Amino acid sequence: MANLSISHDWQDETLEAKARWFQSLSPPERLDIFFSLMDVMLEINPALAESKDAQPVPGRVLVLELPRR
Repeated sequence: MANLSISHDWQDETLEAKARWFQSLSPPERLDIFFSLMDVMLEINPALAESKDAQPVPGRVLVLELPRR
């Protein structure tokens, strides 16, 4: 498991610090976090599980795709 500690330093809350923490996790630990977040999202909005073929909302998220050959 990751090195758990409590910090009260705002520098530990930067995006860079969070990225370093996430990169320090093993792949199974990253999946555990992903599945935990998915459980929370599905608990809040169960309709997410029923969503099929989701489409991006224009102007909100930029989805990049490689051209197919």
